[in-house]
Amino acid sequence: MENFSKLLSVDYLKIYARSMLISLMTTVLCVLIGYPFAYVIARTKSKSRQLLYMLVIIPFWTNSLIRIYGWRSFLGNSGWLVKALQYLHIIQEPVDFLYKTGTTVLGMVYCFVPFMVLPLYTAIEKLDGSLLEASSDLGARPFHTLFEVILPLTSSGIFSGCIMVFIPCLGYFFVSNILGGGNTDMIGNLIERQFKSANNWPLGAALSIILILLTLLLVKLYQKLGGDMENLGV
Repeated sequence: MENFSKLLSVDYLKIYARSMLISLMTTVLCVLIGYPFAYVIARTKSKSRQLLYMLVIIPFWTNSLIRIYGWRSFLGNSGWLVKALQYLHIIQEPVDFLYKTGTTVLGMVYCFVPFMVLPLYTAIEKLDGSLLEASSDLGARPFHTLFEVILPLTSSGIFSGCIMVFIPCLGYFFVSNILGGGNTDMIGNLIERQFKSANNWPLGAALSIILILLTLLLVKLYQKLGGDMENLGV
């Protein structure tokens, strides 16, 4: 129990707060990016649906660590982005976009958008098209149809996607290591450091248990709200 009491120190609480903030920002951005894309895939009737679906699956064919290193090369002070901005005379001196909170969030969003799209696609595909036609026939504008018909009926996919993004985001320590440069430590970095450099396995185990309990809590909340566990396992 002594290890759990150490987790209440101010330094650790700051890391918890930063982890929650980055995970929340990542989840919100994944919803905003993933929902329109999942909707387009689900409502496409032609053969283009398979092509669009493959665009979501293809990133899984390459190790995420390799792809994050690609972002590091792209965003570095001698990367393609800086050279393009200098060529367009937008900036004069090289700018390093790495080692910032925004860069870490960018890497997280890039990694987790597919995890958001898949459950959203499953939920939207089950949406009855006649309900959308009825909403239109009754005079509802597209804006009202979205917020009063589509979103409520696909809320289970949104919530399951949020769980599949929010929880793993807390443990993706290599993204903040590579793109954040140690300036945006998260719970995953803390656990990784305790098991490796600090060699403090009991404290690392205590942190891991807290993360597991948080996961179980969110899954239980998902069940209470009537979520389908099959959708959560997409």
